[in-house]
Amino acid sequence: MTHHLAIYDMDRTVTVTGTYTGFLIHVARAMAPWRLILLPCVVLLMLAYVVKLISRQRLKELNQALMVGYNVERARLMPHVESYADKVIATNVRKGALAQIAQDRADGYTLVLATASYRLYVEPIARRLGFDAVIATDHLSQDLRYVRAKIAGENCYDTGKLRMIKAWMAAQAIDRSDAQIRAYSDHVSDAPMLEFADLPFAANPHRRLALLAQARGWPRVDWD
Repeated sequence: MTHHLAIYDMDRTVTVTGTYTGFLIHVARAMAPWRLILLPCVVLLMLAYVVKLISRQRLKELNQALMVGYNVERARLMPHVESYADKVIATNVRKGALAQIAQDRADGYTLVLATASYRLYVEPIARRLGFDAVIATDHLSQDLRYVRAKIAGENCYDTGKLRMIKAWMAAQAIDRSDAQIRAYSDHVSDAPMLEFADLPFAANPHRRLALLAQARGWPRVDWD
């Protein structure tokens, strides 16, 4: 039996712009507008990441603690997570991506959204887009009453994303030799995932990925 998988990155691949900062602002505005005055701190943390003072994982945890809170009751948070998913679908999804998702579904592929963004808000977005599975960064308290600004395991990024894809496939009893994989991403950090695929696509690629795709002979698609 051959398993057909279509694996999509989310931010700037399916969406036009990134979703994480928008999520933080959306929730802060809805739950605690006073937190918006902390936005300059978010910028400073980004600079700290750029100069390698903090890791990408720690950056995400600190930004969430600032803008959403370190420990937030899930029942209070989820209505705003759902409204944010509605906003993303209405204003931040590429029409070309929707067309490709529909084509992969028609071709009999299992649709997998694999992203460094938090599962907390990725799953509602994926559900609206018709994805079958989500591989994403998890919170430490993913299934508990409170959402903590703490990542469980590793950030679903770069080689970490590929490890998580392989772990998901193993959990689904999908052997790589029995899988036909299409993969789509805009960013060179997803080179490990693209190299893993049978049909890798550089989707709306930034310059470094465009150059890598050209060198490797990967097809380029532009969904704008």
